[in-house]
This record gives sequence, structure tokens and C-alpha cells, in this order.
Amino acid sequence: MQHSHQTLPLKNLIMEEVAHFPTVRLFDIPIKAMTMGQVLDLVHRAISASAPLQIGVVNAAKVVNMYRNPALGADVLSSDVIFADGASVVWASHILGTPLPERVAGIDLMMGMLERGRKNGYRVYLFGATEEVNRTVAERIATDYPGVIVAGRRNGYFTAEEEEAIANDVAQAKPDILLVAITSPKKEQFLARWSDRIKVPICHGVGGSFDVYAGKVKRAPLSWQRYGMEWLYRLIQEPGRMWKRYLVTNSLFCWLIVRELGRKLLSNGKQQGAAS
Repeated sequence: MQHSHQTLPLKNLIMEEVAHFPTVRLFDIPIKAMTMGQVLDLVHRAISASAPLQIGVVNAAKVVNMYRNPALGADVLSSDVIFADGASVVWASHILGTPLPERVAGIDLMMGMLERGRKNGYRVYLFGATEEVNRTVAERIATDYPGVIVAGRRNGYFTAEEEEAIANDVAQAKPDILLVAITSPKKEQFLARWSDRIKVPICHGVGGSFDVYAGKVKRAPLSWQRYGMEWLYRLIQEPGRMWKRYLVTNSLFCWLIVRELGRKLLSNGKQQGAAS
């Protein structure tokens, strides 16, 4: 899809459209209450208008890491729009009385973009993972999604000195979508630092999605995903590496929910006291 980069007024139009959807504040993070279909429609309109839209997604681990690392929090909050990647975040929204309609998982959003790109001729840039995985993803896209153009690609191993050259390469490739498969907080830091330079309509951090699509890591079956148990499936796959991370992360996430509930009860109590 060819486009010229007349960005600012067009971006304002897209952000006005985003503003029409409700925002749910969870853990001081503004999360958009949108379905996957609505998000994919928004993505297409942003690409058609050449309007930059930086997408952020949060799951339980990222919420906890944002709480522990304010710099990561600032980078995530610099996204134009944030969605609930994890089922646990959607559950928390229901527990806290501000329900989100559904999760918008990063990998499912990526696959949805590729599916729509099949007929719309989206240009994508693949940034992240190992060279082997990155190359495999490019090959699979060519086979699975004819019509999608891989405008450029780069593995996720680089030094701070190489960042500017990578940003310039992305800008010159003129993709519609930049898929960033790099772990947090490096992914968020790169996008926060270079999004103005690269001027890509859609910037989407996809974490370990390239590893899954390339077949290196097996994703949890749909039934596990539905019940928010992907973390347990991954723990079973890699117990030695993951048990401590999930034990600490899940415990802290539960504590954050309890803290939010306490805040809500306190706020409601004050409101009732003021009204009486």
C-alpha cells in the first residue's frame, strides 16, 4: 500500500476516532475497551490515512514490571493506544467493576493484520528475534499471506550505536506496519525513541510472537487461552526458566488487584460520606 506521510492532521483524525471508544483505567493505565474487529478496522484506517498509531499492549507481567520500573511505564504510556493483551487483565477489569469486552492478544492482532494485509497489500517490516526465526517468519508470510509485502527485516540483536541506522532502514523501507519482536523494556524504549523518525503508520510490539509463528515455541491450545492459562502452559514447557518469574509476577499482580479494590472501596466510602 503506497502512502505519503502527511502525518499530523491525519493523526488527529485517527485519535479523534480512538477517543469515541471508552477508556478503562486499570492500575493507572488507560486501556481501550475495543474488540479485535474494531482494532483491526482502526489499523486499516490509520494505514489508509498514513497516520502514525503506536500500539501498546499489557498483560499481567507488563503491568507488574511497569509498577516496578517507572521508565518502562513511561514508555508504554507513550503509546497512542493501549489494549489488554492478557486474559488476566480482562479478568481484573471485571473484578474491579470496569469490564473490558475482550482481550486483544498481541499475536492475534499480528495475525489479524497479516490476514487483512493479504487483500489490502500491506507492507510490513519484521524487526526482532534471532536471524533464523526472523527469516523463517518472512518466508512463512510469503507463503501464508500472498499479497503482504515484507518491505524489510532485521533481527533483534543490536547495540545502542546501531539503533539509529536501524531506524533509518525502517524509515527508508516505508512499511505500513512495523512488527517489533523484542522483549520489554527494550521494545518500548526503541519505539518511544524512534517513532517520530520512522513515521510508520502502525508500530506494534509483538514480544515472542515471531518464535511462535516460526514454530520455535508452541502456543497454548485455545482452551487454555480461553481460561487465561497460557502462562501455566508456558511454565510446563520451560519450568526451570519460568517458575520463579511467574510465581513473583502473579503474586504481585494479585496484590495490585487487591490494592485497586481497596482504593475503590475507600473512594466509594468518601463519596457516600460527602453525599450524606
